[in-house]
Amino acid sequence: MDMMPFEPMPTPQPKRRGRFMSWLAASVAGAVIGSAATWYVAPKWIHGETNSQNTAAGTTTKSEALPLQPTANVKTNMIDAINQVADAVVGVVNIQKQVDFFSDQAQDTEAGTGSGVIFKKDGNTAYIVTNNHVIEGANKVEVALANGKKVKADIVGADALTDLAVLKIPAEGVTKVASFGDSSKVKIGEPVAAIGNPLGLDLSRTVTEGIVSGKRTMPVSTSAGDWEIDVIQTDAAINPGNSGGALINSAGQVIGINSMKIAETGVEGLGFAIPSENVKPIVEQLMKDGKIKRPYLGVQLVDVADLSDDVRTDELKLPSTVTSGAAITAVEPFSPAAEAGLKSKDVIVAINGEKIDSVSALRKYLYTKASIGDRIKMTVYRDGFETTVSVTLKARKSSQS
Repeated sequence: MDMMPFEPMPTPQPKRRGRFMSWLAASVAGAVIGSAATWYVAPKWIHGETNSQNTAAGTTTKSEALPLQPTANVKTNMIDAINQVADAVVGVVNIQKQVDFFSDQAQDTEAGTGSGVIFKKDGNTAYIVTNNHVIEGANKVEVALANGKKVKADIVGADALTDLAVLKIPAEGVTKVASFGDSSKVKIGEPVAAIGNPLGLDLSRTVTEGIVSGKRTMPVSTSAGDWEIDVIQTDAAINPGNSGGALINSAGQVIGINSMKIAETGVEGLGFAIPSENVKPIVEQLMKDGKIKRPYLGVQLVDVADLSDDVRTDELKLPSTVTSGAAITAVEPFSPAAEAGLKSKDVIVAINGEKIDSVSALRKYLYTKASIGDRIKMTVYRDGFETTVSVTLKARKSSQS
């Protein structure tokens, strides 16, 4: 959605006064752990593009599809550094079918543009990393190379939660492959440059320069649910269309994939990139499997903190001391949660002894600290009493939504 600004972070809303049944009905739009939900962002983020089909075309990979090189001398001339990477930065065009008002016929229409970085060339195929939101919803994807030529791209895999995707194109015309550096070695104050296609392909491979302003963990809303994403903050200008482009150090190494910015009146120089150390494992799994395999629980949830006092005390029967957690509003039949005996109105407050104070915290634990096949112990409040429920996590079957 690089051509679309996101809305500002909503101001805190008053506590809802409805009873449990009205909340339960409304919660259908809430988070679903292990299945699709709804996404994006904190203040006003500007991004790349929209939803796509994962088309893992049987791609194979070696042990390291995206090796991270030792951090090189960062005192290299920035002009030289940019020249090392610029031709590996490409334009990514999201094409979607839209119905013509007059003819009532569907036709391909450019829905948005973003950027991407060529990270691997293997025989007759080249591979590109970009943001998931750049290609999300696309019927077709095109890539504009450094020489201006446009080629059809196939989606190897995409992951909404981490906002990363991998494309593949014919290697003909690809003259440069970017080298990725280790973002864990990046220092605050280090000079960096952002390379991408702001406002479309007419300004392709535009370069902006700045420094690393910080390392953050930012809350985001995605088409796969709420999440917290690690980012490199920079004051190098990142504009619509830059999403999926390269953030490089002065040694000419890609240390991040530009992803978003805060765009509010009076705000300048707040851009964010996904660190290369986080890009590497996602890209390699997408190359291997076409998707990211995560534990599946099978419950629909809402934050306890968002509920009114009446719902917390009368419907959930929570002690007055329990004001946070993840309340279950629905359990999918035959899911791991159902098999473990979890029920609607259960409130999850801890997993394996670690406090869970929100739906986001629950998702973060499952996706970063647990694996498919693990048996976890959930601390749950049910009818006012604390109990423990053991759940064996499973992978989601392809037939499940």
